[in-house]
Amino acid sequence: MDTIEQEKDHHRGKKVDKDLIHRLASIMCSDQEIAQAAGITVKALKKKYQKVIDLGKETGKKSLRRAQFEKALNGDTKMQVWLGKQYLGQKDQPEDKVGTQPLPWNDNK
Repeated sequence: MDTIEQEKDHHRGKKVDKDLIHRLASIMCSDQEIAQAAGITVKALKKKYQKVIDLGKETGKKSLRRAQFEKALNGDTKMQVWLGKQYLGQKDQPEDKVGTQPLPWNDNK
């Protein structure tokens, strides 16, 4: 985690651990949960540490996406189908564009 300083930051005389904020954000904790764990208010968290939260959430999304792709590449067919729908535009019911023309009808028989 190169972009986040490992040292503790101070908020109103309290030591605030930026790494803790980043780790909690990366597992998609709410702002309220992060603030409570860091010992500061939600307002102070958002004002002073929003960049750390945003970076943490992006890190969490990347990790989750990586895990999904690994699952699919290791043969999880449900994950393969889901990713195919998300990224390849695949559908459960294929469109039959060839068979959509009405059959010829002749009333003269």
